[in-house]
Amino acid sequence: MNKLISFYNTILGKLSFLDGLPALLFRLILAPVMIIAGYNKLAISTETEGFLNNFLASPDVVQWFGNSEWGLGLPFPDLLAFLAGWSEFLGGWLLLFGLLTRLVSIPLMFTMVVAATSVHWHNGWFAIAPTNPETSAAQVLDWLSIPGAKESLENSLEVQDRIGKIRGLVEEHGFPDYLYEKGKPSILNNGIEFSAIYFAMLLSLFFMGGGRFVSFDYWLKRNVIKK
Repeated sequence: MNKLISFYNTILGKLSFLDGLPALLFRLILAPVMIIAGYNKLAISTETEGFLNNFLASPDVVQWFGNSEWGLGLPFPDLLAFLAGWSEFLGGWLLLFGLLTRLVSIPLMFTMVVAATSVHWHNGWFAIAPTNPETSAAQVLDWLSIPGAKESLENSLEVQDRIGKIRGLVEEHGFPDYLYEKGKPSILNNGIEFSAIYFAMLLSLFFMGGGRFVSFDYWLKRNVIKK
């Protein structure tokens, strides 16, 4: 038994050389998402008059942030849209290069919490509505009698019925070979799934940093701060 434990510890010791890989993968997944999300919130993604206006939030995004009827209904929409846009855009580039990783993860986590609670919360968990209750992750929650799980499974049956009707109409009257060439249709549930996953990844980066050998943070700490 002692030899097995010793062998296990030896393997872990050798694998520690690659312990920066998870942080790198998280950063490579998160960075493009944050960059494009922030870019589309800022006026630099549209045609504007005046150089300084390029650094402000896009007017249509400001309206969406502030309108209580068809938008988020948040206070100070100009300021919040500006902060959200630049946090995501600039933060995404910093994540890509692994620079100030822990610091930049904080406003991005806050952005994910705001997105989850103000945009996606009332839609439940799933980003894409599952069509088969037998393979839905809600099945496990139903085993544990978690509130809302049974409703989610029932919703899967409703989604399955509607998707079946959509496909039937397309196959009868449309161009199924063309329409399905890039993938089968699905129903957007727009739940908190992606926001929660991104938050968990950012939280991980906050605790472990940008990763050994694969981030600017590591080389700055090794070659600049130590000196």
